[in-house]
Amino acid sequence: MRRGAALLFAALLLAGCDSAPRTDGDQDKAGPFPPADRPVAHIVSSRWSTEEARDRLNEATEVMNKAGIKAGMTVADIGAGEGYYTIRLGERVGAKGRVVAEDIVPAVTEALSQRVLRERKLGNIFVQLGLPANPKLPDKSFDRVLMVHMYHEVEQPYEFLWRMRPSLKPDGLVVVVDANRPTQNHGTPPLLLKCEFAAVGYAMVEMHDMPSAGGYLATFRVAGPRPEPRAIRPCKLAD
Repeated sequence: MRRGAALLFAALLLAGCDSAPRTDGDQDKAGPFPPADRPVAHIVSSRWSTEEARDRLNEATEVMNKAGIKAGMTVADIGAGEGYYTIRLGERVGAKGRVVAEDIVPAVTEALSQRVLRERKLGNIFVQLGLPANPKLPDKSFDRVLMVHMYHEVEQPYEFLWRMRPSLKPDGLVVVVDANRPTQNHGTPPLLLKCEFAAVGYAMVEMHDMPSAGGYLATFRVAGPRPEPRAIRPCKLAD
């Protein structure tokens, strides 16, 4: 795979995503946002486990089933990494669906673009470079926004969730998969997760134990108006 061809393909994918309205622009000056009252885990790898090991546990299928992901949906894979979920989501939503795979590391998005190009059977996947506090997703576009083993790495969760919120369709859901352990140990305690989402105007829909994915699965929907950044009350770690 030549680097130039891969970059050209990535650019074409991004051009497809950019056809929809974006959530940044006038909102770039929003804030200030409160800092998180918790440690933040450092990104140590673009891979949580091997794909073979995850498939043996039927991880992706179980997560997609519990998240209600179906053919024809538009899904965002936030913190997509090497694309374990991206590829399987593309297969699940089919030719009439769309998957936007987002990551904040340029080398990771380039490698994922190369993988999508290499596995050309998928024509419904778009790779996008986001920012640490802004996934830069188009407005009113997504049936599901998937965040698998990455939420604890978000340094500015209130700004991130605030900027992500407009990207959901009216009946869209955010799906979080994480481990029930302290954030510095690469997990998010469920009560803390629920509190941080609620602070930005999301309500938890349900939570399931998810041993195959190393923790739990929680879904959230938008509830009420999006708060002004200055009005967001941060959660306390001891709460």
